[in-house]
Amino acid sequence: MDYAITDFGAVADDVTNNREAIQAAVDRAHEAGGGRVVVPTGRFLSGAIVLKSHVTLHLETGAWLISSLDPADGIDFAAEFDDDTENAGWEGGCFLFARHAEDIVIEGHGVIYGQGDKVFYDDDSDNGFHESPLAVKGELWGRPRTTYFEDVTNLTVRDVTFRDAAFWTLHMAGCRQVLVDGVRIFNDQRAPNNDGIDPDTCRDVVIANCIVSTGDDAIVVKNTPPMAARYGACENVVISNCVLASRDSALKIGTETGSAIRNVILSDCVFRDCSRGVGIWVRDGATVEGIHVHHVSGSTRQYADSWRGGRRGGWWGKGEPIFVSAVPRSRPTVPHPGVIRDVTFDHVSMVSESCVFIAGEVGEARPDGSAGPLIENVRVTDLDLTMRAQGTQPARWFDEQPSAYGVYEHEIPAVYVRGARDVTVSGRLRREGFYADAPVALTEHAERVHVDLDER
Repeated sequence: MDYAITDFGAVADDVTNNREAIQAAVDRAHEAGGGRVVVPTGRFLSGAIVLKSHVTLHLETGAWLISSLDPADGIDFAAEFDDDTENAGWEGGCFLFARHAEDIVIEGHGVIYGQGDKVFYDDDSDNGFHESPLAVKGELWGRPRTTYFEDVTNLTVRDVTFRDAAFWTLHMAGCRQVLVDGVRIFNDQRAPNNDGIDPDTCRDVVIANCIVSTGDDAIVVKNTPPMAARYGACENVVISNCVLASRDSALKIGTETGSAIRNVILSDCVFRDCSRGVGIWVRDGATVEGIHVHHVSGSTRQYADSWRGGRRGGWWGKGEPIFVSAVPRSRPTVPHPGVIRDVTFDHVSMVSESCVFIAGEVGEARPDGSAGPLIENVRVTDLDLTMRAQGTQPARWFDEQPSAYGVYEHEIPAVYVRGARDVTVSGRLRREGFYADAPVALTEHAERVHVDLDER
């Protein structure tokens, strides 16, 4: 059956808080054993909504479901657990929420609007470039996620459009059998922490046919320590046929690695003006393995950093098409950074402002105490890399944030390898301007590295 929210008293005036009416429709559908909660054409403001098993939230064409920014209207979903991961931001609450449920669908051609455009402002902290992350009105962690779904089995999100998230847009934690298909996410490209799609400690996930434009990372496969403690590994994630634009990474794996991340495939995607293409981090222990990226094209570039309170900040990344990193968050190293292994890239065609960057901590024992590099068996084949200046910033930086290394000046080769073993990079290389004077490859404390780039 259909349950129109207007039959429960919802008013499309962009002002009335319709939380009670919408929740009543959801509860009625759930009590009946399942059904569609229909949001008709119009602009419906609401506080947080709890979605329940066997309920479909359907947004008709022209429907806008608008998140309240009043902290009193949110759900403090993280009240029952602690998190000591740097910058995880669990405190902000969420708008659409479900926990320990099954068979939930969000669908339709309407819009879910987070009102993030009312949260951010330009304080010109990058001295006129207008590229760095915007400043945040009020408390940094007082912004709600647009969604938070934990331990949901058979979760489907399709066709809807998300606009202007105030914090993470689609956060799925400990979920299984997830389909995200045909979703459009249009967030402010300068807004911090407005990730697009975050499968966190999830299993059996398909993300396909999506357009994601964000300031922060477009898609993030991660394993945050609180979720790792509950649900274990994050594995079996397939991403395909997407257009991804971000001032950070198009695809980010890590940095949170509370447990293993394995079996992730990304294919047939376009990256548009990202700070990084694919970034793979370990920082919190565990192993990232079985990552495969193929048939990707687009561009990566760097953006201006901000200076607030005498401190440098900004987006992570300086234009690397491929970035693989296993180093400590800080020193002394607590916990162990972790291990990255068995990673492949093929048929990657990128115009970039920095190099293929593969770097592990030198001299760090593995988690089991054995000796050997923290990164091993990385193969990049059929690479077509054009190194060309595209933006406003000089290409002279390596960026290993968040880590003990931070950001530091360095010559920019086409390939940089440190603290890794069994690395192969092959394909074609074109370099323009000052890039042509740099080495093709630089290696430090690396074993069995083979670089074969046909330079034209």
